[in-house]
Amino acid sequence: MYGPSKIAKRALGTGAALALAFLLCAAMPVEAAGPRMLVPVGHTVGIKLFSRGVVVVKLTEGGTPARECGLRTGDVIVECGGSAVTSTEQFQSLLQKSGGSAADLQINRNGNQVTLSVEPAQNEQGVYCIGAWIRDSMAGIGTMTYYDPATGVFGALGHGVTDTDTALLMPFSNGSILPSTVKAVKRGEVGSAGELRGDFDLTGDLGPLYANTASGIFGTMEEPIAEAEAIPAGTALPGPAVILANVRGDEVEEYEIEILKVVSGTADGRDLVLSVKDPALLEVTGGIVQGMSGSPILQNGQIVGAVTHVLLNDPTKGYGILIDHMLEAAGNGAS
Repeated sequence: MYGPSKIAKRALGTGAALALAFLLCAAMPVEAAGPRMLVPVGHTVGIKLFSRGVVVVKLTEGGTPARECGLRTGDVIVECGGSAVTSTEQFQSLLQKSGGSAADLQINRNGNQVTLSVEPAQNEQGVYCIGAWIRDSMAGIGTMTYYDPATGVFGALGHGVTDTDTALLMPFSNGSILPSTVKAVKRGEVGSAGELRGDFDLTGDLGPLYANTASGIFGTMEEPIAEAEAIPAGTALPGPAVILANVRGDEVEEYEIEILKVVSGTADGRDLVLSVKDPALLEVTGGIVQGMSGSPILQNGQIVGAVTHVLLNDPTKGYGILIDHMLEAAGNGAS
């Protein structure tokens, strides 16, 4: 065993070695990390997303079991009678097994866990129910923003997938993206948002999703769906820019826009105020339409953001998110 003096000497020697190592390391030049290199995509993709639990999207009128137990629109039912809820069909099966007896519901409400006790009632067909409309999945079309060749991560939409009835972010369990082709365009008009209408194959997964966030959806794939060179991620500035968009068939084309304003401190995908200037895009879409969310914004040879929203009172204008905010939300990929 070491005596006190030997311990002290050993500690001193170790400390000196650490100090020397620190000084040597401090003297070495540190090479600054270069910008992220991303492949701008701009092609539409089909999106299918499954929720964690089931989302309550509407309560039926009257004195239903759902209302009596305190269930609310936007609640996410994650457990019923001690069993994890995985789909609408499985939840309905759990209610039938209850036979009308009270069952505990574990609820996720605005990030908080709540326990409710509900007594299912039989309807005219003899089926036990609680009087709530529920949803466990979403499907639609959007645009892929970028692909990171260093990690295999892609980002799309620039905003999250939200429930169409509650406008709340869908709680994420799993999902994937699918090949998509634009078949038609409903032009945007004042007071009425346009949209891209496309076909996608529900069985043709291109890559799994790992996150649904307020700044976009993110997943991984082995190779990009667009043949383009990686360019640096950069900083958006007011002035001319272009977007890559897929508004007909499988063609991704470049269209002129202007960044009217860069807004700091936002957290809702409205970092950039945009105006469509390209006559060709205005002729086809009338401006920004649903399905174009995620279209990458390029400026000065860099990818600086993505289109996110349209102004209903002027479809030629809309909003975008900074690419840095998408990359922050993407994290380090699936864990």
